[in-house]
Amino acid sequence: MEIWINPTCSKCASALSLLDEEGAQYTVRRYLEDPPTGDELTELLQRLHLEPWDIARTSEPAAAGLGLGTWPRDPDSRQQWIDALAAHPVLIQRPIITADDGTVVIARSEDAVRSTMPATERNR
Repeated sequence: MEIWINPTCSKCASALSLLDEEGAQYTVRRYLEDPPTGDELTELLQRLHLEPWDIARTSEPAAAGLGLGTWPRDPDSRQQWIDALAAHPVLIQRPIITADDGTVVIARSEDAVRSTMPATERNR
């Protein structure tokens, strides 16, 4: 599995700690240093069954600078949102885990992190 993190984020640190406690195998992606492409975000959103505005951190200063609060949340505006998230990865909700079985979650809770682990690790 891969976990997208911001190293200064407490939710990311908690998710990493839980993965380590459970002995999970994972790769870290520091997505502020290695931002996802628009295509990666499109695939991620499809797997999450969410829209780009659903994973946007609209309270970030960068969001205010772009005026995200006024952007439409409709199919015609979808690509604009994806482009903004790709150009300003700080706007992406975190942490995000992409599991080997295709599961993708925004891992802000212990239950969400655990949902990405193989059953053998969850049942320890």
